[in-house]
Amino acid sequence: MAKTAQSADAAAEQFTAAGDKAFKTSVDKSLAAFGEINGQSKKNLEAVVASVTAAARGAETLGSRAIAYSRKSMEEQVVAAKTIAGAKSFQEVLELQTAFAKSAFEGYVAEVTRMSETVAASVKESMSPINERVTAMVERVQTAR
Repeated sequence: MAKTAQSADAAAEQFTAAGDKAFKTSVDKSLAAFGEINGQSKKNLEAVVASVTAAARGAETLGSRAIAYSRKSMEEQVVAAKTIAGAKSFQEVLELQTAFAKSAFEGYVAEVTRMSETVAASVKESMSPINERVTAMVERVQTAR
């Protein structure tokens, strides 16, 4: 009976030791996973901040361009109005007005094209950090398979 008690005690100790080891391993894996999740979250937050910063720069550039274009357009309108006011004939008024309208339209089209290019570049720049994070996550999921 003493031998049976000793082997029961030994079995209990082995069972307890195995349980402790499994619990410790599980806790270590969980902590490592939480650490990795925390690291990924930090990188995701950094990507969002970089994206918002790039978008703000793009918006600032667009605002500056719009103000500059408005100012230039207003100045050109004043010059055109003064020039038209000094016209000697109705024919000259029509020619000056036509030339101004053509010039203003061409300038507007050119400015819209520049603004469109700025918007496209800004969107590309602001989405780049987010795209990098998505790509990293997809690669991580595929390597985990």
